[in-house]
Amino acid sequence: MKSYPPLDVRVSTPTLELRGATDELLDQLADDVRAGKTHADPLPYDDPMSLYEPDPDQRVAQWLRSIWRGRGRVEPDAWRLYFVVVVDGRPVGMQDLCGVKFSTFGTFTTFSWLSADHRGRGLGREMRSAILHLGFEGLGAKEASSDAFVDNRSSNAISKALGYEPNGSDWDTRQGEPALINRWRLTRQDWEPHRRTDIQLHNLEACRTFLPLSDGHRCV
Repeated sequence: MKSYPPLDVRVSTPTLELRGATDELLDQLADDVRAGKTHADPLPYDDPMSLYEPDPDQRVAQWLRSIWRGRGRVEPDAWRLYFVVVVDGRPVGMQDLCGVKFSTFGTFTTFSWLSADHRGRGLGREMRSAILHLGFEGLGAKEASSDAFVDNRSSNAISKALGYEPNGSDWDTRQGEPALINRWRLTRQDWEPHRRTDIQLHNLEACRTFLPLSDGHRCV
């Protein structure tokens, strides 16, 4: 979708692709959302979260509306790139990059989910590696952050394996119940030793111009 550059961006690794979350790809992924394959035990998401909606059709509708709203918000302090994770031609989850005061500090955070049918194969780490490459190599970021509930072993293990350092803890709620969150921080300097040469970025220049990056990074 060349008329809206974020939807034309792709990140490819030997195992998977992150493709801009077009409506066509979201429609293909909707069956997994409807079937509850986004869920995990323990609960992974903080409140509010459309994926916790109990009615399957309403869950899909709320999920789509949240993405559509997010696409439309492109401000210096807050923007979000939505990607569908594609493995062997099939959408299996999502991986997002969220600019947080990026134009001032060069900072971003990430969010992801993977269909229950595809967990336990190392895809979570591969997805995160791909989105970090986009943030640091493609957009010139200075720092990435991540957070996960303390009992979300998979997310916390991925952060540790990719070089993030612990950055304190905080409280949040999931479905109204308080729970402790681990916060993680990855600087560009700490990412460099983990930089990969087998991750490719595609159709990025128009997106870089579109986003409110710092003057040193914008292609204008």
